[in-house]
Amino acid sequence: MNPQGRIPRRRGVVCGLLLILLGLWGGLALFFGPYFHFGYTPDKVWDYNQGRLYYSIIPAAAVLVGGLLAAVTRNRAIGLSGGLLAALGGAWFGIGQTFTAIVLKRSIPGGSPILRSGETLTSLHAYVEMLTLFAGLGLVVVFVGALTIGRFSMLAAADLADEEYYADYPVTPSTGFPSATGQLPDTTTTVPPPDLLG
Repeated sequence: MNPQGRIPRRRGVVCGLLLILLGLWGGLALFFGPYFHFGYTPDKVWDYNQGRLYYSIIPAAAVLVGGLLAAVTRNRAIGLSGGLLAALGGAWFGIGQTFTAIVLKRSIPGGSPILRSGETLTSLHAYVEMLTLFAGLGLVVVFVGALTIGRFSMLAAADLADEEYYADYPVTPSTGFPSATGQLPDTTTTVPPPDLLG
């Protein structure tokens, strides 16, 4: 019998590909964003600093690896681990800077939004940069990671009907589900009624 940990590969492909794309965006957007005057300071293309390592590259790598695991695996535990790793990376996109400053009491500057002339940090452009590069990206990644965990944790009827999933059990053609004929003990014996008088 096929172990319950094996599932069809198609189960995690869509979520895995989404996580891969989100991980690539999260890791690379700050580096090529200055081409379009979009991103966080320093306003130099492909400039590396410690803030970009901790707040973009590391969580993006977690999301990317989680997406790869989800996209290629047929093992339920590996798929769940990939979804969890991606969700943790997404959470770090959202709260990494605050967590580092308040909980760890470390000062690792993450930069500030690249502003156009006349804009302030409260402008719509700065808000969109913060959402697309950190907080909003983190929320989307956590959602897709949680969706991945849910997809890998369920046992679908299509899995039961899949011939290679339960190869040892016959499948009923009308329903597509494994047949219980001959697998359960016969319980058709009758029990005599109790003697009411004595």
